[in-house]
Amino acid sequence: MMITQGQDLETLARHLLHAPAVALDTEFMRERTYRAELCLLQIADATGAWCVDPLALPDLAPLRPICDGAGVKVMHACRQDIEVLLPAVGFVTPVFDTQIAAALTGMPAQIGYAELVRRVTGRELSKAHTRTDWSRRPLSPEQIDYALDDVRYLLPIRDQLLEQLTRLGRVSWLEEELSALANPADYGVDPQDAWMRIRAFRGLDPDRARLAQSLAAWREQRADERNRPRGWILDDAVLRDIVARVPRSLEELAALPDIAPGFVKHNGAEVLGLIEAAQMPAVLPRLNTRTAPDAQRTAQFKKLSAVHQAVASEFQLPPEILATRRDLEQLAEGRQDVAVMSGWRREVIGQRLLAAL
Repeated sequence: MMITQGQDLETLARHLLHAPAVALDTEFMRERTYRAELCLLQIADATGAWCVDPLALPDLAPLRPICDGAGVKVMHACRQDIEVLLPAVGFVTPVFDTQIAAALTGMPAQIGYAELVRRVTGRELSKAHTRTDWSRRPLSPEQIDYALDDVRYLLPIRDQLLEQLTRLGRVSWLEEELSALANPADYGVDPQDAWMRIRAFRGLDPDRARLAQSLAAWREQRADERNRPRGWILDDAVLRDIVARVPRSLEELAALPDIAPGFVKHNGAEVLGLIEAAQMPAVLPRLNTRTAPDAQRTAQFKKLSAVHQAVASEFQLPPEILATRRDLEQLAEGRQDVAVMSGWRREVIGQRLLAAL
């Protein structure tokens, strides 16, 4: 069950090459690095399940034809796994994500794998090795068996979910959702877009937004170069303080709460250079100045929320699958270029939201 030799990996790859569906999962470590370290790859088809040891086999090239071949790769909450596998085996496609499929049948939007197995198969998975350090060797037979549970049930679960979605007439919804997983560019981070992933940077004035983009891009590039977590380079809270207060000297930078003296010593001049390059004005507006809520917009949002809940109840779906709070806020503001106004969502709920407006 544990593949540690190149010849055995090639044999497994030949066996899986023409399988119509293959289950995949990974175990990885990321606590101390920017790039995830792949520690274990679990694979199953209709005939069996195997663990591939990437620490013993740094070259997983024999698996590339399977990972980007015609057979469907069945995974649960697959985005992180696809990202982790990308350097080792290339882009994984096509994918069937059991978490997405389960949500479209009416299960919780973020249902975990163990709960999904319990609901669909009635089996209770062991929790004995949830805190295993998968980078340590050797792995015990119990650890390997625990890891294989992550792929043993994916194929039968896929079959049952597809049966339910067919009965509900929602297979086309699933196909649309899965197509959103098929762009390799979505699994990397463009340093120039890194700032948009930081929730604290929402609603910045244009000058601070420009600075936030520059500083977040610098942090992303530095973390990548050193292969260290972003927070080890510069914590989000400190990054937010720099953008909020815009220090103009090393003394002002060092006076920020929670900033490490070592960071100021080794990176302070570079950060000040980025602030200078951003051409920040001498006087900046107060950050996140609260304004009274617009009465009409609030009324529109409440009206949309009522429709949202009613449609979710009618289709027995988690509300967040149909639309996010942000979708409703943007519609209340008069925007229509939101996700809920495209694809199957437009037909199911989008038109009704427009009618309510």
